[in-house]
Formats: sequence, structure tokens, C-alpha cells
Amino acid sequence: MPTDLIRYALAAAARGWHVFPLTPRGKRPLRGFTHWERHATTDPERIHSMWTRGPFNIGIACGPSGLVVLDLDVPKPDEPPPPTWDLPGIHEGADVLAMLCEQARQPLPLETFTVRTRRGGTHLYFAAPAGADLGNTAGRLGWKIDTRAQGGYVVGPGSFVDQPDGRGTYRVLHAPAPALLPAWLAERLTAPTPPLETGTSMGAVLAACGGDRATGYALTALRGEVENVLAAAAGTRNDTLNAAAFALGQLAAAGVLPRHLVEACLQHAAEAAGLSPREAFATIRSGLHAGQRHPRRAAA
Repeated sequence: MPTDLIRYALAAAARGWHVFPLTPRGKRPLRGFTHWERHATTDPERIHSMWTRGPFNIGIACGPSGLVVLDLDVPKPDEPPPPTWDLPGIHEGADVLAMLCEQARQPLPLETFTVRTRRGGTHLYFAAPAGADLGNTAGRLGWKIDTRAQGGYVVGPGSFVDQPDGRGTYRVLHAPAPALLPAWLAERLTAPTPPLETGTSMGAVLAACGGDRATGYALTALRGEVENVLAAAAGTRNDTLNAAAFALGQLAAAGVLPRHLVEACLQHAAEAAGLSPREAFATIRSGLHAGQRHPRRAAA
């Protein structure tokens, strides 16, 4: 196994992609690689040194590698599309991208490096446009489409992930050089976030994300945490956001709230409160992951 993973890591580095080790059978940076973007490398000797220590999965740092990766995910069995995307033919992220292309009268950008993910989703690798300041997004393009760029990483081909929500190997489906990110997608990713300014109301955040359609205990919890983030004082906003993500992550793990809805509402609230999109995204993901390890049931 280590030999195979070294081969995959070297293949990625040969393309100019900066790699670093993830936990065996996992998706998180290996302990000691907290500053993974700084540790990521294309140096074959360093890669040999890292991966001979164990069967570590492969992380690809998108920023240093000049990559923008579209993550087209598939929903879990009990995760229907939100009302905005509850349309004929829309079942997963790939369907959403196809509809976006149709609406923009653009071809599907399939002639690029493509990886099948462990749960049957797809990673489309693109070269970042020169001068573009592209970070990470969650659902900005549409349901079940996330992007990774500066400040983000993806699990690389050859990695095997075994987690409660699915297990499998990341496999290369199509191996040309990454195509340049289509201009119309770059424009959508750099366009201003729909207007939710500092001081916006909790109701406006929920309405913008579809969270106002949640019911009962779920809506109460979502409203409370969004309001906490919006009301947080300067200097406490990131901690408040992390606590909110943890609490809502517990409910998402219990099936009370869809994770994509939690991500969208907290991202909007955090940006409205004054946090940067990149900082908010990282905090939300960290808090959600932690909360989902400790599911909490709704009150009876």
C-alpha cells in the first residue's frame, strides 16, 4: 500500500501539484501537518521520505498547485434537493452543473483531469485563471457543488477513505492536463455574494438559503445559531461561528437538518457579520466535522 501511494503522490507532483500526507483511510491532514499548505511539496525526495513512514492518503494543495477543483457530490439516500433545485433530472451535483451549462449556453467542461470520488461523486480539476482570486465555496454554484482553490485541498487519486458516510478509492477517470477554468464559471465564482450586508436580519439569511422552510425544532435551532453569529461582537465572531457549526453539525449528523442547508446559512451569516468568505468556510467545515462526530437528537 505505501508503495502504491508513493507512486500516486509522485505522479501528482510530476504534474506540478503540491502534495502532503493525510491520515490513513481518512481525509484530514496528518498530525504535524496542520500548516499543510506550507508543507505541501513537489520534491520527490521529500515525498519518498513522507510516504515511506506509513500508508498515508494524499492531499493536493490547490492554491500552490494553481488548481481550481469542482467537487460534484452525490446526496445521501435521505437528502433530497432543496426547493430551488427540486427539479426534474436533478439528482446530484453533476446534474446541477449540466443545468448551469445549459442555462449559460456553454458546453459541459469534461475535457479536463477528472477523478471519481469514494461515494460516486466527481472532482473536475481546472487550471486557475491568471490573476483570479478564487477561494473555496460551498454550494455557491448550486446544490452539491463545492469548489476548492486557494486555501483548500482535495483528496488525491489513489487514496482510500473509509468513513461512516461511505468508503472507497479515489480513481482517475480521465487524465489530460487540467483545462483552464471556463471564464463563465470563474465569473460566477468571483461575482459578489448576493447582497447580505453587515446588520442584515436573521430572517433575510434564512430566506436567502431556504432555511426558512425548515420546521419545528430544526428551524428553532437554525434561527438561534444564525442569530448568534449575526449578533457576535468583533473579536468573538469566529469562536461564535465555530460553536454554531458544532451545534448544528450535531443535528445534521442526527438527520434533523441537511448539512448543505447549515453550511449555506452559516456562510451567509458569517459574511454578513464581517468574516471573510475563506475564514468563514474553514471555520464552518471544522465545526461541522466536530459536531457530526457527536450526533444529537431533536427534543421530543
